[in-house]
Amino acid sequence: MEKVKRGSAAALLPIAVFVVLYLGLGIIMEYVLKIDMGFYNIPIVVVFLVALLVAFLQNRELSFDKKIDVAARGVGDRNIFIMLLIFLEAGIFVGIVGRGSAQSVAYFMLSMIPARYAVAVLFIVACLVSVAMGTSVGTITLITPIAVEMSMASGFSPALCVASVIGGAMFGDNLSFISDTTIAACQGQGCEMRDKFRENFAIALPAAIISVIVILVVSMSSFTEGFDVPGYDLIQIIPYVIVLAGGIIGINVFVVLLLGIVSGFLIMLCTGAATATALLGGMGAGAAGMFETAMVAILVSAICALIREAGGFEALLAAIYNVFKGRKGGLLGMGILVVLLDIATANNTVAIVMANPIASDMAKNYGITPKKTASILDTFSCISQGILPYGAQMLVALSAAASLGCGLSAFRIIPLLFYPYLLLISSLVFIFVIPERKKEKA
Repeated sequence: MEKVKRGSAAALLPIAVFVVLYLGLGIIMEYVLKIDMGFYNIPIVVVFLVALLVAFLQNRELSFDKKIDVAARGVGDRNIFIMLLIFLEAGIFVGIVGRGSAQSVAYFMLSMIPARYAVAVLFIVACLVSVAMGTSVGTITLITPIAVEMSMASGFSPALCVASVIGGAMFGDNLSFISDTTIAACQGQGCEMRDKFRENFAIALPAAIISVIVILVVSMSSFTEGFDVPGYDLIQIIPYVIVLAGGIIGINVFVVLLLGIVSGFLIMLCTGAATATALLGGMGAGAAGMFETAMVAILVSAICALIREAGGFEALLAAIYNVFKGRKGGLLGMGILVVLLDIATANNTVAIVMANPIASDMAKNYGITPKKTASILDTFSCISQGILPYGAQMLVALSAAASLGCGLSAFRIIPLLFYPYLLLISSLVFIFVIPERKKEKA
């Protein structure tokens, strides 16, 4: 391990300012003012701009013009540029295929399985749809109404049904080739998506399989009767299959997304599901929907460049190295780092983007490969994001359930989130129990 410089802890002030402002305003809006989804009414871009201003005011050894140069170099990093392009392509893809295609995926799976296994199928469907769509929030928005209707028709616990959807959505958030967390982790660490996927799959699959078993055991005891599955269009599944298959076999992510966009455009147009004008509008809306994510990536890159220049990362690394010893300790330290950032920001993509430069330095000092670093960052951020009572996933699920007359609280759902808890156990086993050689071969 290389010797780590002492650095300057004061240089980390911009991160502290962001955490205090974001968490403080969120708590006030959500729990004091009782504003619906208060955390997500906070303009996160504005909060990051305040943090960037603080970063510019620090480090008096550099002139303002020099600080501009430092921030620009951070934003101009090759990985950041690639990340932004992939964000835009992913947004266009989702904007073209829309929710109707994902509903076809969900209803197709539900129609193939006996009703008594429906809750486990909900989990599996959420896994597949989120892998295909690349968004846990979009998956939850789409499938939660199905889950609520199913629980009302069949007698399954609505809290269990919604929890199963959230768990499955986090599975895809962690593994999807078009998920912003996957893009952020891979581009931030400079690794191939397929390599990171293989690392993650070995951790996530055992947790998912055990989750299915647990859900089956818990749900089948409360089953009373069946329910009807609405109609669906199988041809609309094709773009998702192309994206998923292309990503798995290792086709370049730009090419995969382009194939998904072209196939989705042609299928939606030829089947009459949408007009050419509507599809063009959807492409624009999809790209525009990535604006906040892209701006956050740009601002965080600038802030991190200034913090690094002022010695903030060196101070943070020195503190981490004092606590976490050895390579396994380094992996756990990375996981804890991104979890703390996720708790502070309630956004796992933002947490990964903020953790990336610190984790890169840790990887060099602990001898950890980029694919493992990306896998740990993505996995641990999904664990925490999946169970946050004020996270977007939970708030969207509760809102969707409430709109259908099903009143649920986060604290009824959290104990039933089997997958995030099992994913944590699987991650710890991966770090501390599985021999190094076996992990590398996998």
